[in-house]
Amino acid sequence: MNLTVTDAVKDLGVTRKALSELINERSSLSSDMAVRITRATNTSSESWMNMQQKVDLWNSEHKEFNIVSFHQVDQSHSKILEG
Repeated sequence: MNLTVTDAVKDLGVTRKALSELINERSSLSSDMAVRITRATNTSSESWMNMQQKVDLWNSEHKEFNIVSFHQVDQSHSKILEG
C-alpha cells in the first residue's frame, strides 16, 4: 500500500502513539479505531472487531489461571437453591 505510519495517522485522525501501540500489540483494537480503519479501507468494522476478539480469546486461553473445577468443590458447601 506504500502507506507510512505518518500518512496513516493523518488519514485515520489518531495520534502516532495510539497507532504505534496498536501496531506493536501494546493495545487492543477499540471499536472507534475499527470504525476509522473501516472507513479508510472500505472494509467491515465487524471483521476488524472479530479479529481482535479472536486474538483476545487466544491470549486468554494461553494464560495460567488458578481455578478450581466446580466438580471438585466440597459438596457440603455447594448447595443449589431451586425455586
